[in-house]
Amino acid sequence: MDADAIREIFRDLGQVAIRRMFGGQGIYRDGVMFALEARGSLFLKTDQETIEGFRTSGSRPFMVTGRSGDPMPTSYWLMPDSALDDPEEAAILAALALGAARRSRAKAAPKAKPPSRTRTAKTKSLSEKDP
Repeated sequence: MDADAIREIFRDLGQVAIRRMFGGQGIYRDGVMFALEARGSLFLKTDQETIEGFRTSGSRPFMVTGRSGDPMPTSYWLMPDSALDDPEEAAILAALALGAARRSRAKAAPKAKPPSRTRTAKTKSLSEKDP
């Protein structure tokens, strides 16, 4: 599937960026990868909030080969054929995938450490006390 076809499918979502990766293409919105094109099929990011809808629609996960050589499912699930020809349905599913991708990104982000007191700040406050 070429980049123009992918942009056409997701046109109701807004501007998307497409980057080649691992023999396929990553599809991004606002710097967040929410979809994957591989072997001519589109897969959308899922999480605990969205996976059941894909499962009940008859979708299947994108599979990769694990270190042991066994197939392993990913969190990207096949986009229903009906959405390929319906930009409105594609946008709804893409919005769900984008939400899942953002939640996943937020969980993976390292927690910020509380600011530590610097030696300079300590020294300054001590010197301010001296007459």
